[in-house]
This record gives sequence, structure tokens and C-alpha cells, in this order.
Amino acid sequence: MVRTISIALAFLFAGSALTSARAQTSETVNIGGSSAVLLKPKAPRGSVILMPGGNGSIGATADGQITQLRGNQLVRTRNAYMARGLAVLVVDSNVNLASAVNYMAQIKRPVTVVATSRGTQRAAQGIAAGARPDALVLTAGFLSPQSGAGINVMSVLGSPALLPRTLVIHHRQDGCRFTLPTGVDPFVAWSGGRARVAWLSGGANEGDACEARSYHGFNGLDGQVVGLAAGFR
Repeated sequence: MVRTISIALAFLFAGSALTSARAQTSETVNIGGSSAVLLKPKAPRGSVILMPGGNGSIGATADGQITQLRGNQLVRTRNAYMARGLAVLVVDSNVNLASAVNYMAQIKRPVTVVATSRGTQRAAQGIAAGARPDALVLTAGFLSPQSGAGINVMSVLGSPALLPRTLVIHHRQDGCRFTLPTGVDPFVAWSGGRARVAWLSGGANEGDACEARSYHGFNGLDGQVVGLAAGFR
């Protein structure tokens, strides 16, 4: 009986330790009045700021959980960036990007902003307002007038002089009417050498062409996207 109780207690303590470890994996932090979720390895080699698409609202809870946009390509892969040794900040749509960059710079430079879909509009707006990341990754982006969107990175920035080193990751079969593949080459040409493109193909295409389970959301290609974005420093 004593041995049974001891084993039960051991499992209880082990479960508590596992729960505690999971709880410590992420935490909610305040960035200028906006809630963001921070994931930090013990010895980060750099930092990434993830800017999801859609309405950009991640629904961060007080204990570091994300309750909205969980299927978004950047939200669903946030742990994969940390596994590659990067400190990760998943931000909400109303974040002050300059404040977020400064916050992550205190943890570890270089700081790379990684934005997807409508998040690329918000990234451009943040850079236009004064944010200065070390690098920028635009996935499935609203890049140029040829992308199909009136508000795009080119129109927001006005001049390529504001672009940091930039990597565009785009699916060759992206069917979203705002992020057409035909918008990529004009953007790269406009950048004056500041941007280059990595084209992806394959994966799965399901549902709405502008949603996370389509080619637009790199469905089935998460490892490739993370590898390219995490390696661009």
C-alpha cells in the first residue's frame, strides 16, 4: 500500500513538473499596452517577431496561451522557431512594432520581423512609422499593386529605402486574390536589391484560397517556411 501511494505521488509530482514546464514555455508580456506572447529558449541566438494574418487578433491569455488564429501559419509554427534557438514574440494587430523590436533587441539581436498575409501590411505600416528590425520576412504577402491589393507593402512604404534586408516567401500557386504570385517580381524589382524571393510549391490546398489551409497558408509546407525564415538573419 505504501509503495502504491509512493508511485502515485511520484506520478503526481512528475505531472506537476511537466505542467509547470509547459506553463513556462510561453508567457504573455505587455508591449506598449498591447498583449503579446513570448517564447524564449535558454540561450537565444536571435529573435523573431511573428505577425499573423487575418484580423491579427491572437487572443492572448494571461498565462501565455493563444486562443485565436491558432491555425494561422505563423501562430501554428511558433514553437518551431523557438526549437531553432530563437526568442519568439507573437504580436497582436495593435502592437507598436517599434516597441516590439526594441523589446526583442534587449533579449537578443538580430531581430527579424516575420509577417504573413495581412500581417505584411501591418509590418509595412510599422516600419513606415519608425520600426527598424534587422531583417524582414514577408510570406504570402500583399507586396505590390500586381498582388491584387490596394494597400500593399510598396504603397505603404513609398520608397525601398525603408526596407531592411528582406526575404519574400511565396507559393507559386497562391490563389488568394490579394497575394497573387504575379505581384512578387515587381516588388523584388522595386526593392533595388534589398529583397530576394524563395518560391515554394506543393503541399495541400483546401477551402478558401485566402485561408490557412490553402496554398496561401503553406498547408503542408510548415517545415520549409520555418527553415527559410529562421535561417534568414
